[in-house]
Amino acid sequence: MGVAKYIKDERGGIKEVTYQSGIKIKPVYGPEDLENAGFTYEKDLGAPGCYPFTRSIHPQSYRSRAWTTRQYTGFGTPEETNERFKLMIANGQNGLNVAFDLPTQMGYDSDHPLAEGEVGRVGMAIDSLKDFETAFAGIPLDRIGSGLTINAVATIMMAMYQATAEKFGYSKDQISVTPQNDILKEMIGRGAWIYPVEHGVRLVGDSIEYAVKELPKSNPVSICGYHIRESGATPAQEIAYAFEIAKAYIDNVVARDIPPEDFVGRFSFNFNVYGNMWEQIAKFRAARKLWAKMLKTEYGVKDKKKLFLRGLFGGGGSGLTKEQPENNIMRGAYYAMGAALSGAQTTALCSFDEAYTIPTPRSALLSLRTLELLMDEVGLRDTVDPLAGSYFIETLTLEMEEKILEEMKEVQKLGGMVNCIGTGLIHKKISRQAYEFEKGLQAGVYKKVGGPQGPDKARTDTIAQQPNVELHAYNEEWAEKSKASLKEIQASRDDKEVAASLSALEKAARGSDNVMPHLVKCCHAYATIGEMAGVFKKTFGEWNEPEFY
Repeated sequence: MGVAKYIKDERGGIKEVTYQSGIKIKPVYGPEDLENAGFTYEKDLGAPGCYPFTRSIHPQSYRSRAWTTRQYTGFGTPEETNERFKLMIANGQNGLNVAFDLPTQMGYDSDHPLAEGEVGRVGMAIDSLKDFETAFAGIPLDRIGSGLTINAVATIMMAMYQATAEKFGYSKDQISVTPQNDILKEMIGRGAWIYPVEHGVRLVGDSIEYAVKELPKSNPVSICGYHIRESGATPAQEIAYAFEIAKAYIDNVVARDIPPEDFVGRFSFNFNVYGNMWEQIAKFRAARKLWAKMLKTEYGVKDKKKLFLRGLFGGGGSGLTKEQPENNIMRGAYYAMGAALSGAQTTALCSFDEAYTIPTPRSALLSLRTLELLMDEVGLRDTVDPLAGSYFIETLTLEMEEKILEEMKEVQKLGGMVNCIGTGLIHKKISRQAYEFEKGLQAGVYKKVGGPQGPDKARTDTIAQQPNVELHAYNEEWAEKSKASLKEIQASRDDKEVAASLSALEKAARGSDNVMPHLVKCCHAYATIGEMAGVFKKTFGEWNEPEFY
């Protein structure tokens, strides 16, 4: 989970430091460490914007452009979410990162019995195109890009975004949408899957193929090591598993006779910044290097820009504590600093109250201001990769590279990521790690300041322990409004058009045709999420997680 393990001597000094990826840290580093590792500037570092991109994918990095801010946003009804979108944009946010409620994520309409008590709770409730039209009303979709944190039904939401843009008068080549769309990490990390592994990967492949042909500014998949890490993976495993997942998607699309050069430049990543700052910085620097090397050597990608590791470095929720939640403001600032020092292009910072609730406007704006402070006051735009050349950072980056490669080789030896997920091997491994970490946290082996085992536990007064958090209470009216809106759209739409579009979708799903054009037609006909996901459930079935305990 990212907290370093410290062993102290009898006087309380630090005797040993081990990062979670298994790297032991020396007290002092010097030129001999780089010499012993065979480090060379050209091979391992290079100029910013030059292969292997260890320092940055852009020559001037933040000197030429500050990072994109995409705070995670969405709750309740589309109307309320639209208000929050506009609030964040008015206060300087330049991209959207959209949260959906659990029924939407699982392909259920708001009136489904399993949606009871969950409509709008952890994100925005979406049933049909009408809801998207409401949520994005007044948002300049040709200037504001949107990330959609959705996976099992990502193809549906991607189609719905396109249909919404078209309703608003934008052409599909004007819009930029990035659905998370990483079903394999769902099967490892979050659990919001629906369909069996092979069908889930097929849908990801369909969205990539469609984006290549129809959505030139969109990124069809955001491979999400973030949730794998939150579930118990080490920083090295987070990168390794994300890359092995990416290879599974690449191989699926290559099998459709589409060269990697045509689509890998559209991949983005979502990574976690929680934990020891130096380990996170080394992780991201090593990741940029390894991604470029892998695409070049294994897939023959030649275009420099297609070798870029692009993505959002954000979070990280696991680092937050419910005890003394204001401490999370400081944690978030250091997470953001780690992301900036490692060259993030986009950041979504966790808000201090997320250990309790959906971020309030106050906490969301505090996170946004934290990101702006680092860029505009602290000086992180002054020079590119200020840590380059550090004996410690460069040695640590090399060691992190080796750890990532070790984890990737293990996955390959076990038959690849699809096989590892289908058999439960990866789930079993990181679940055990999460259990062992939690035991270590409770026993005081790992520390969270101000938390259950913080160093000030015995002397913290009762005032400091009181959570100064405005809870975001669940509102039953969200469900009633969503159900009423759903009933209204079902009564006013053309039932024959809906039935015809769903029938064509089922035919495509049963065959080998790309489902995306059919989903766009379904959305324009105001078919619901539940109806479209229901076609896939009927056709593909549902996945049963393997037992591994």
